[in-house]
Amino acid sequence: MTEELVFAGVAGQAAAIRAGEVTSRELVRRHLERIERLDPVLRAFRVVFAEQALAEADAADRCDADLPLRGVPIAVKEDLAVAGLPTTGGTNAARTPQPADSAVVARLRAAGAVVIGRTRMPELGLWPHTESGWAGPTRNPWSLTHSPGGSSGGSAAAVAAGLAAAAIGTDGAGSIRIPAAVTGLFGLKPQRGRVSLAPQPQAWGGLVVAGPITRTVEDWALVADQIHGPVPGDAHVAHPPRTTFTDAARTDPGRLRIGVSLRPWGPGIGIDDEVRDAVQDTAALLTDLGHDVVRLDPPMKDLSASTRFALRYLHNAHLARTEVELPDLLEPRTRAAADLGRRLPRALVRWSRSQDAALTAHANRVFGRVDVLLTPALTRPPIRVGEWNRTTVVAALLAAARYTTFLPLWNIVGNPAACVPAGRSAAGLPLAVQLVGRQHDECTLLSLSAQLERVRPWADRTPSGLDHAARVRTVRR
Repeated sequence: MTEELVFAGVAGQAAAIRAGEVTSRELVRRHLERIERLDPVLRAFRVVFAEQALAEADAADRCDADLPLRGVPIAVKEDLAVAGLPTTGGTNAARTPQPADSAVVARLRAAGAVVIGRTRMPELGLWPHTESGWAGPTRNPWSLTHSPGGSSGGSAAAVAAGLAAAAIGTDGAGSIRIPAAVTGLFGLKPQRGRVSLAPQPQAWGGLVVAGPITRTVEDWALVADQIHGPVPGDAHVAHPPRTTFTDAARTDPGRLRIGVSLRPWGPGIGIDDEVRDAVQDTAALLTDLGHDVVRLDPPMKDLSASTRFALRYLHNAHLARTEVELPDLLEPRTRAAADLGRRLPRALVRWSRSQDAALTAHANRVFGRVDVLLTPALTRPPIRVGEWNRTTVVAALLAAARYTTFLPLWNIVGNPAACVPAGRSAAGLPLAVQLVGRQHDECTLLSLSAQLERVRPWADRTPSGLDHAARVRTVRR
């Protein structure tokens, strides 16, 4: 089996299995070999289901049904329930096995996917990097000295390194978009309620959604078509999409009105010149493609809304700690963030959520003027591993808020938002832009993102040097 097939993504691997060019067992075995060789360096996986994945691959090879994801290896983040295992959420503080798969995992299996392992995240999903004192850092395949983001950092690292065809992440303040942006992948935070979080009715008060992280737009659509839809008990239900996501990804978007905003969500936040250039280059490309592109910096109630979100974030950190089985095993920085939330007066917590409906209406006024909003994904290129470790928890939280300023608003109001690769920094690190769509309208984002991918492809680039790094590590041991 060629190396190219490992990086062929969901669409390429599914087609190769259907055509008989490779068996699922061969494909899964090759991914497991890469994980064994490279993951000691990357640390993308919390658990690898080697024996179980090979058994699932054998079952896929015996299956006569034309399942859309038959035999394709896909990883899932460790905050999604897997039957027989505790839902660890980035901690060492969970012990009770789950009685059943989450809706997402069950739907992946029903579509024929092979669940190859669980990917790492920071404790309780609190940070835009994936590292902890007990587990060490997860590293970016493009630069081992840089972070693959968070909190779905393990998911993105696994896909970028060719350890899985796709991975499922979750996003409560950018946690799909951040890792996709810094690893050169496509990540779309779907509309709130698009993908069921069952057995939970919701997570983090409705801020969190689940969705794929993939090499291509079509890959995202193929996976999302299989995992979306509500189940009884869900707190939020999205409107049905106007077409399949796969059809949307294969359909020209037509001429769109696109607003470009470089206004951070909060005062005094700078934007790196390379990030600004990536947005402006994308705006110029969209103009060349025939879209009506205008500069638009709508006021988003920056100070009050960002303050409300910060309070809500800290309160959710406190609530997450209270739900942990063994809270004394949490790391000091996690406990410190949760303590900040515990100390918040109840009136302040109520105030932090009191304007959600008004903010949703206010933010969505922009879509009376444009079809899609283009912004930076992050305010600077990827951060280094351990960059904030020597700061106080408050300083780290403020740095994270500046880094991700363009992302959390869309978790509060629920709109779909995608991070699309947009070139490289001078140091060769991935850059990305964010595309935000109208409520319930992932389809337009998929059509537009796929158009950008056709004229500015990114999936053919793969990280180099990982095998050398793995050999060096082996020698040093």
